[in-house]
Amino acid sequence: MKQILVIDDEVAIGQLLFNFLSRNGFEVETATSGLGAFEKLSNKAFDLVLCDFRLKDTDGREILKEIKANYPGTGVIIITAYSDIRLAVELIKLGAYDYISKPLYPNEILNTINKAIETREAIHTSVATLPIPEKVTPKKGKEISTDLGYVVGESELSVELLRQINLVAPTNFSVLIYGESGTGKEAVAKSIHLKSSRKDKPFIALDCGSLTKELAGSEFFGHEKGSFTGALATKIGHFEQANGGTLFLDEIGNLSYESQMALLRTVQERKVKRIGSTKEIDLDVRIIVATNENLPQAIKDGRFREDLYYRFNEFMIQLPALRDRGDDLILFADYFLVQANQELGKNIPGFPKNILNSFKAYPWPGNIRELKNVIRRLVLLSDTNTILTSALPLEIAAQSKDVSTPISSPSASPDLKNRAQEAEYETIMQVLKQVSFNKSKAAEILNIDRKTLYNKMKSFSIK
Repeated sequence: MKQILVIDDEVAIGQLLFNFLSRNGFEVETATSGLGAFEKLSNKAFDLVLCDFRLKDTDGREILKEIKANYPGTGVIIITAYSDIRLAVELIKLGAYDYISKPLYPNEILNTINKAIETREAIHTSVATLPIPEKVTPKKGKEISTDLGYVVGESELSVELLRQINLVAPTNFSVLIYGESGTGKEAVAKSIHLKSSRKDKPFIALDCGSLTKELAGSEFFGHEKGSFTGALATKIGHFEQANGGTLFLDEIGNLSYESQMALLRTVQERKVKRIGSTKEIDLDVRIIVATNENLPQAIKDGRFREDLYYRFNEFMIQLPALRDRGDDLILFADYFLVQANQELGKNIPGFPKNILNSFKAYPWPGNIRELKNVIRRLVLLSDTNTILTSALPLEIAAQSKDVSTPISSPSASPDLKNRAQEAEYETIMQVLKQVSFNKSKAAEILNIDRKTLYNKMKSFSIK
């Protein structure tokens, strides 16, 4: 049973969370002050802490610092009022898993907690809250190796991909990973790390696609408290966090030219200096970068530095698109079905033939990420032990010759609320694919804030 500590000086909220989480299978303790929380933390190991940002004797920042320093195996979720969201985001950058804003909604709380525990245990390679078996046996009887936490596949392209991973992993080469959005670039980067001599050191990932040139320096190198307006606490940058291990930089092609210059200097000198500090820190970091952009063309266009490109491109891996991987599609689908069954408490044994035909005919522009999201959605929407054709997204259902009734037909889904949810899901997925799953751009196009988009993605099981 997972251990959760709730820290909130409002006794009523603490009691409400205690009752709700206890009913959902967690062992819960509460504290109404920082002092009481630290006493409980010193006497018992907790899997997760839910902490209100504003407490009478301290705040969420101090709680987080204490936990990060002395209880690194414990995850932290911040509870915050809407007006404190900026501070909560800053705490996430300092190591909190996520934040929940008031008023509190039970489904959001439970979903966030389950994801936090799942992520924490995946990082610490212990038994997962929603366990994934070491071997998954699909209907056709072949075993899928999941030793690295993802499915490798059996096509020629997959075998070659694994050969390249095994070849470069033991070295200290910088690796450039090319691939369309959703092809599993971070999973490949993590597998390189886990097969290297650095496997017991940190693996730190940073999405460069969301970095402005003003924010990039702080994220890369960190900063000292008071070094600029808004620097409310000392921040350790991603390079320093990854020291001794591996730093994975995703969407590297989106960095501004100024950020590229600063990054090149750090890569060349193997030293980092926090903003506002005069102290240089020696670095021993392996760098793996990923992009879906044509960097040689970006160099010609003057958008990417050629010297930085060659620093990163000591070894290149090209990830194949899902549509080019043949029968791997069905292996992946079976694997994700097992995961979704476990996550959602279902027992769906497999896919009907018409669903598989739809899968095979569909081009999967969102690749493996899209396939996983679609299968989780299918399992969520199917109330019986059979995947329903009516649960397929419109663009996939249209690929199947066995679908005689269009999913848009009123008879296919007479429930107006369900139809509205399906339309909302399709709109969000279409925009996410259009912007290569850049959430900031997607929220802007959809004319909603990022928090609303995150909540909607969670409700539709979109990762």
